[in-house]
Amino acid sequence: MAVLYLGSCDAGKKPKSRKDFLKPYHIDGLLIGKVSFRDDDRTKWRSFREGTDDAVLKLQQFLFKAGFMPRAAFDGVFGYVTQAAVRLFQEYVRTMEGVANMVPDGIVGSGTMRHITRWKKENKISEWGNRSSNNPSEAYTNWMQLLHEAKLHYTVNPGPILKHLNSLPKTYATKKPSEWTFNTNDIHLIGVRRKQTQSAIRRENDDLFFLLINGMVFTFWGSTDASVNMAGRKDEAFLIEGQHLYRFGWHKISVEKKIYRALKPLNPRGVMIIRDWDDDNAYTDKDIKVKDSQENLKGLRVNPSINIHWTGIGRSNFSAGCQVIAGKSYLNHKNELQDCSKFASASYGGLTNSNKKTKGAYNVFTDLILCYAPKNVTHLYYTLGREASLDLSHNFGTQYASNALERLKSV
Repeated sequence: MAVLYLGSCDAGKKPKSRKDFLKPYHIDGLLIGKVSFRDDDRTKWRSFREGTDDAVLKLQQFLFKAGFMPRAAFDGVFGYVTQAAVRLFQEYVRTMEGVANMVPDGIVGSGTMRHITRWKKENKISEWGNRSSNNPSEAYTNWMQLLHEAKLHYTVNPGPILKHLNSLPKTYATKKPSEWTFNTNDIHLIGVRRKQTQSAIRRENDDLFFLLINGMVFTFWGSTDASVNMAGRKDEAFLIEGQHLYRFGWHKISVEKKIYRALKPLNPRGVMIIRDWDDDNAYTDKDIKVKDSQENLKGLRVNPSINIHWTGIGRSNFSAGCQVIAGKSYLNHKNELQDCSKFASASYGGLTNSNKKTKGAYNVFTDLILCYAPKNVTHLYYTLGREASLDLSHNFGTQYASNALERLKSV
């Protein structure tokens, strides 16, 4: 059989206009107008390649039936969603079925095809495909309850920074507490910020991210705060706590050899941040009180470049203010630890055809979002809070975050 990967097309299915086909995805920077797919794990472009049969269609039909590609287009084109679904299938076989030598690289060769054939014969459907917002896990229900409790609490008790946010006429991709929404038909990402008030020049990846999607919860780790050495300035940016709208997009869009999938503020003006105005290398309420030479509060600012992106395997914090996610490990929908360290690259340098490395757990994060986004949904709601907020629910408590992080870093 011919190997299938990003850009493969069935006979007669190559789009007449490659630009139009890719336009919904290529909306950022150097991607605009590109007529080839961006294979970001191989840091290269993949052209449309037409085959001689309907192998891609059959693959898409399998991925749909097995529960990895609920919005399958059945167009016979191995595009971004098909690639994401293949990687999720490979990751599921690796972790849920214990096939340790499976690498979720999105390439369908003989090894992956053997498992596809086995699944077809056994008529298997993944646990991920059997979940939905109407059939949620207990963890999903608990997190949604906490979000609603957080809205009630911070609407009444906003604190100095959220009070300042409430006074602004425009907040762009950031929402005021009274406007926070938690519809189960949407995708929700929760950031849990830790040790943000402690002064640090070089911040560690010691924060958590909980992805609530399709009735399931997946846990990732990284950092919500900038390292001063990455920011390149002493008044580093901190994304303020609260809810922000992020769209599917790309990071490093001005550097062709580094472009990869990420999340960007839904409003092009950006999200609301506060800078470290008092230069104590921490995020505290004191920053909102700092005044300029004219005795005006420096206050909050809107920033368009605070993305949600990859930070290698978590060895270093690659954030200049962005929210960054490590690729070394994650906790799956059953809260089981999954180790990606054998194939997760520490940096861009490992992402080549010869090294066969991937972005590891970070790919699981972006692939889940791309595959399980409800129809016509191209953004998610990111709610960032601090560790202490976990005490708002008896299902969690502050120790929940430190215990989860300890597990994630244990591999």
